[in-house]
Amino acid sequence: MEDLIDSFIRRANAFDVEGTLTLFASDAVIDDVSVGDAFTGRDGVRQYLERFFVGYSTRTELLSIEKEGRSRAVVRVDFTGDFGHEIGLLKIVVGQDGLITRIDADLE
Repeated sequence: MEDLIDSFIRRANAFDVEGTLTLFASDAVIDDVSVGDAFTGRDGVRQYLERFFVGYSTRTELLSIEKEGRSRAVVRVDFTGDFGHEIGLLKIVVGQDGLITRIDADLE
């Protein structure tokens, strides 16, 4: 789980949308309460990454990982970018294939 989270952060910080997408299941969902929308499937995840990571020059720093079993984790991150600075929580669910199936995102 830690390697997957590290890969997600590293690729998102490099604005490697294609590389980041390989970490997600084809039917993955990112539900981000802070933006008031859910993004479904790889097309939705692509839209989310391009809009909120690339579009705002977002850099993410891992603060902590709290594992909830083998397939779930709550990840606390520090976001900085064109919007300023925020602390966020990412509730990540991973499928049996090792790909991200869901992220519930919110800001503290």
